[in-house]
Amino acid sequence: MKFKLIYPRWEKLDRQTRFQLPPHGPVVFAAALPPDVEVEFIDENVQELTIEKDADFIGISMMLTAQVKRGWEIADAYRKLGSKVIFGGIATMLHAEETAAHADAVFIGEAEGRMEQVFADLKNGRLQKIYNYYQNFPPIESVGSARRDILNRELYNYRGVQMVDLVHASRGCRFNCYPCCVNFLGGRQFRPRPYDRVIAEMSAIDNNRLFIVDNSLAQDKDWEIGLFKEMIPLKKKWCCHPIENDDKVLDLAAQAGAWFVYQAIFDSSDFIRDRIKRYHDYGIAVEGSILLGLDYHTEDYIKKLVDFLLAIELDMAEFTILTPFPHTRTFDDLASAGRIFSHDWNDYTCGKVVFQPKLLTPEQLQSLYYYAWDKFYEEEPQNYKMFKMLKKVIDKEKQDGTYKARVR
Repeated sequence: MKFKLIYPRWEKLDRQTRFQLPPHGPVVFAAALPPDVEVEFIDENVQELTIEKDADFIGISMMLTAQVKRGWEIADAYRKLGSKVIFGGIATMLHAEETAAHADAVFIGEAEGRMEQVFADLKNGRLQKIYNYYQNFPPIESVGSARRDILNRELYNYRGVQMVDLVHASRGCRFNCYPCCVNFLGGRQFRPRPYDRVIAEMSAIDNNRLFIVDNSLAQDKDWEIGLFKEMIPLKKKWCCHPIENDDKVLDLAAQAGAWFVYQAIFDSSDFIRDRIKRYHDYGIAVEGSILLGLDYHTEDYIKKLVDFLLAIELDMAEFTILTPFPHTRTFDDLASAGRIFSHDWNDYTCGKVVFQPKLLTPEQLQSLYYYAWDKFYEEEPQNYKMFKMLKKVIDKEKQDGTYKARVR
C-alpha cells in the first residue's frame, strides 16, 4: 500500500533567520507504520506538493497551529479526488474537533503499536472517524528509531551547511509551564526512553550535529547524568532545551558534546544572570527564548529586558509573543476574560498579537516585538551571531576528528 505523508507549510516567525530543520513528528510516526506500507513524504516547507490521486491513503501531520488551515485545505482537495485522508500530530490533537470536519480519520495520541489497526480498518472498509488514544501512552520501550530515510536530507541546510537532525530521549514533562500545551499532549509523567535505544538511534544518524527535542532534559538528575555518560563516546555535538543547573550535570553535558541550549528567560534577575554564566563557564552557548506580552510587561520593562540580555552576553535570542494555544492555561485565562480577539489560526505564529495585553495596546506589543529583535541584533546581525556559534562547533569537531565538510 502506498501512503503519502504530508507536512503542511506555515508562515515562519517574523525576523527569524530563515533555514529549515527536518521535521521530527513525521519521521517518528513513519517508524510506527506497518512494514508493508510504502511511504512517500512531502515537506511542503521545502518541496512542492502536487495534489493528485497518486497514493492509496493520505496522511497529514501537523505540529503547529499555524499549519492547520493549510492542512485542512490540502485534505479537502484530496477528498474531492476521492482519496481517504487521516490527520495526526500535535496540532491535530489541539484542533481535533475542527480537523475532523476535513478528515476521514483523526488520530489522537502516540502512534506506536496502533497503526496496524488503522491500516487494517482502511483495507476492510471500516476506517474509524476518530482513533482516540489520548494519554493512553504506549510502553516507552516500544518507541523505535525514527524513519529518517523518508527525508530528502539535501533540502535541510543553511547556506549549504547541514544543520541538525532531531532526536528525542524522553516523552512527557513533569512541569506545567503557563503557555505550554505539553501537559495536555504528553502528560505530566516524565517517560525516559531506555539508554540503549537512544544511543543506538543517535549513533545511526549520519550527522554529527543533533537537536535533542525533549521539552526539558532537567527532569531527573540521575537519568540526565546517565544519559550524558552514555553519550560521551559518540562525540556528537548537540543542542537541547534546559539542562540541570548543577556542576556535575553541566560538566558531563559539556563532555558529551553540548553545543548550545534553548533557555527560557523570564526576567532580569540574578538567577538568570548566573544561569547563563554557568552555561558559558562550561563552554555551552545559550539561545534565549524570550516571551513578550505577559500581564506585567510594560514598554519600559521590555526595553530594559533587552538591555539585560545584551549585558549578560547572551549568544542568541528568539523573541516570541505570548500566544493562547488551545489546551493551555494561557488560552483558558485569556478566553475566560474575553481577551482573545483573533481565532484565525494562521495568525498563531508566535509573532503576531492575537489577544488584548493587560498593560499595552496590541499595536504597542507588536511594535515592541520588532524593537526587541532589532535592538538585540543591532550591533551583531543574527547571521553573524549564528556564524560564531557554528564556528565554535566546527572547531570542536576538528579537535576530536569528527568534522566533515558539509557544503553541497
